[in-house]
Amino acid sequence: MSDTIAAIATARTPAAIGIVRISGADTPAVVDRVFAARSGKCAAQLPLRRLVYGHMRTAEGKVIDDGLCVLFAPESSYTGEWSAELHCHGAPVVLDEVLRCAFAGGARQAKGGEFTRRAFLSGRMDLMQAEAVADLIDAETAECAQNAALQLSGAMSRGVEQAYDALMDIAARFYAAVDYPDEDIEPPEQREIGETLERCRSGLQGLLDTFRRGRILKQGVPTVLLGLPNAGKSSLLNALLGYDRAIVTEVAGTTRDTVEEKVRLGGRLLRLCDTAGIRDTADSVEKIGVDRAVAAAEQAELALVVLDGSAPLTGEEERIFALAEKAEHAVLVVNKIDLPQRAEPGVLEARFPHVVHVCAATGEGVEQIGEAVRMFYPEEAGVGGVLLTNSRQAEAVTRALRAVERAQAAVASELTPDAVLTDAEEALAALGELTGKSIREDLVATIFSRFCVGK
Repeated sequence: MSDTIAAIATARTPAAIGIVRISGADTPAVVDRVFAARSGKCAAQLPLRRLVYGHMRTAEGKVIDDGLCVLFAPESSYTGEWSAELHCHGAPVVLDEVLRCAFAGGARQAKGGEFTRRAFLSGRMDLMQAEAVADLIDAETAECAQNAALQLSGAMSRGVEQAYDALMDIAARFYAAVDYPDEDIEPPEQREIGETLERCRSGLQGLLDTFRRGRILKQGVPTVLLGLPNAGKSSLLNALLGYDRAIVTEVAGTTRDTVEEKVRLGGRLLRLCDTAGIRDTADSVEKIGVDRAVAAAEQAELALVVLDGSAPLTGEEERIFALAEKAEHAVLVVNKIDLPQRAEPGVLEARFPHVVHVCAATGEGVEQIGEAVRMFYPEEAGVGGVLLTNSRQAEAVTRALRAVERAQAAVASELTPDAVLTDAEEALAALGELTGKSIREDLVATIFSRFCVGK
């Protein structure tokens, strides 16, 4: 981290404000090349953590914009090193010129996530907090943002650190008793070890139990729209989205491939997949669409079965009903209530506990689907208000949990301390990967590769 980096930290579209970030030991010198304070003071004389008014200059020294500069010392900066932000008008050409001048002053282009990576490497945050930064940027709902903000504040890290410290205390006392026999250091008692391991197991299990809900919160509920051709699946998709995303015609079989979109419904983010009408067909292209519809249904957690209420049941629906019943939750959506109804309501309600009646063409009754979703997925708090949303983290927690459980079994079987220690150290290694205390450089690079430039 010896060099100084710079990047545009805001979107590269015309906007009221745009920001260029700089970080590294030579930040004050780079700022002097780019920014001229109205007071005439150089960067070394500027007050820290206060916005200062002045001019932005091009690499040739010409004034290109009026703006603000704020300088941070290492102990108070995001990255843990000298840093600055230049606040300009958000014209892309202005930001490009300011960045070009920063490069001329000795900075280089920052890589994706490099600012946050420096914050992690300098100890300003652990790896879970760093990943929360990316989650916060990518958040698609207020709940996702709130969960990421809690992770960034260290709410999850504190629980993991408690387990890590407890296991480390056991290991350290065992080694001290073995390595310094003359010091009369008492190794931990079996009862104490058992209680510590149980606290760790309970905490890790509680955290892991939040992963399914956290994944749904972050990625959305995998939802499939199923039905016969011309039942109104695409019309319902358009109604839920609020715009015409799928082509709708009176010709059966118009949808021949899956169409995926995200929509917020019933307080939850849904990953909607509109599918081809499921039926036997000789059309090779439509058959591929039907096969993909079946595959989507088998992976879905929520099935919305769209039924043409103006047509009588024919028995062709049975295959669709059977597919829907494989999902954890299913809602039967009886469509076309603006037409005379011919579907038998008693038969439908006996098969599906949740039945709603809508007119997808006008949007009438669609809010009832949201009420069903809210019932299936009520708001729930995680451990300390935090839900685990990251697959890498979940895998590390799982490994730590299994190692703690093996250590508990070793204690219960009255095995020698070294057997307990082996499992405790495996748990410590997994928790170290979780927080970044011990992790491979290539994995760190992979994690930060998902970050945007400027963060």
